[in-house]
Amino acid sequence: QLQIVESGGGLVQPGGSLRLACTASGSRLNYYSVGWFRRAPGKEREGVSSISHTTDYTDVTGPVRGRFTISRDRAKNTVYLQMNNLQPEDTAVYYCAAGEFLGLSFAPGHYNIWGQGTQVTVSS
Repeated sequence: QLQIVESGGGLVQPGGSLRLACTASGSRLNYYSVGWFRRAPGKEREGVSSISHTTDYTDVTGPVRGRFTISRDRAKNTVYLQMNNLQPEDTAVYYCAAGEFLGLSFAPGHYNIWGQGTQVTVSS
């Protein structure tokens, strides 16, 4: 059974960068569409980025467009979220999720496997 673990979070100054990794075990992440979500303090969970499982089409939501990029390394069974020009409003717990559906989605209900999350804090 697929299990996923996020890594790469931490404390960064405004304008800095981080790369989050979503690493799978137990099965091939290649067979799943993958999404990154985040939950900021006092706010609801929101979708950030998604990558499809066959064609590797990608999409990001408006607040992070032009700053965040999602990618997949099939050999390493890992999906990455490169985050550049981070701002304090990006502070949140970031979650990786995998789902057995075609295409892209920012709907949490489409994903049935979730990681534990990694904290990203943007502060000077």
